[in-house]
Amino acid sequence: MSALLTRTKVRNALWNYGKAWETQNPNLILSIFTEDATYQEGPFAEPMVGWDAIRAYWEKKVVQEQRDIRFHVENILIEGNVAVVEWIADFVDVVKNEGAHLYEVAFLEFSGDHIKSLRETWRSERTPL
Repeated sequence: MSALLTRTKVRNALWNYGKAWETQNPNLILSIFTEDATYQEGPFAEPMVGWDAIRAYWEKKVVQEQRDIRFHVENILIEGNVAVVEWIADFVDVVKNEGAHLYEVAFLEFSGDHIKSLRETWRSERTPL
């Protein structure tokens, strides 16, 4: 039987997720995922599988294409080993040279203290620089 998923475990993972995003740190983001985790950016995207794929995505999307990132968790709901999380993020989209205000809902399936599956859906709007 797997350990019970607690708000503390979810909050710890989300704190590290936010810190990894804000500091653009691929090593820190990998520390919250199982080695074989899946990361799906949107309901119609193919999931990325494993640390190498997640690192490559993070290095391109976050490190190369974003800056001045701010991350804030709004709500957490837990059912079994899944947390449903709402968060808000603001950042500069370097590629488009504009600000972005992002609202996201993510489904995080845990194995112990680590995320084994992240499925996200989000909506963003432009903001002035």
